[in-house]
Amino acid sequence: MTDIAVVDYGMGNLRSVHKALEHVAPNVNTVVTSDPEVVRQAQRVVVPGQGAMPNCMRELESRGLRDTVMEAAASKPFLGICIGLQMLFEESEEGHIKGLNILPGKVRHFPAPAMVMPDGQKLKVPHMGWNQVHQTMTHPLWDGIADDARFYFVHSYYVETENATAIAAQSEYPFQFTCAVAKDNIFAVQFHPEKSHVAGLKLLSNFAQWTP
Repeated sequence: MTDIAVVDYGMGNLRSVHKALEHVAPNVNTVVTSDPEVVRQAQRVVVPGQGAMPNCMRELESRGLRDTVMEAAASKPFLGICIGLQMLFEESEEGHIKGLNILPGKVRHFPAPAMVMPDGQKLKVPHMGWNQVHQTMTHPLWDGIADDARFYFVHSYYVETENATAIAAQSEYPFQFTCAVAKDNIFAVQFHPEKSHVAGLKLLSNFAQWTP
């Protein structure tokens, strides 16, 4: 029996996620898989991803993993990372592509006119590097992680949702944006916990033990 399945649909740094999970949960059977049946039978599911949203959605579909991911998001502890967060929403401005429509909201591009600090400094897109994460709810995956801990980001798009009760954390670049969501058995983040040292490893450790 697979404890944690890291879904391989050809997009994302799966090795880093896999190694980080093995490090924090050495007694847990974690596999990287593109087999829908292995994903279905796993106790927990992680969907990472990076790159362009249209490519990610196309690969998810072509590999027969779309329905499997939706089933996992509806029934078992589910962690989405980066594109794995964005695909949960209705649609993305990136290629005007439809998402999985599991959570209400859209994925927006950082708007160029807004990427200016109060002192006039222009900010680059993608948002790349370390940034503070402001927790907006109490959640088991935040256990042992200080509010405003710093996590590592690499993204040009962010999620925008009207469901305020699902927002688990926010960050600023330069305006406030949602960087984590949580609903029932789903927890998903824009940042990369596998690249975020102590705080990121703690989040992954919490996920490996999480029972919603």
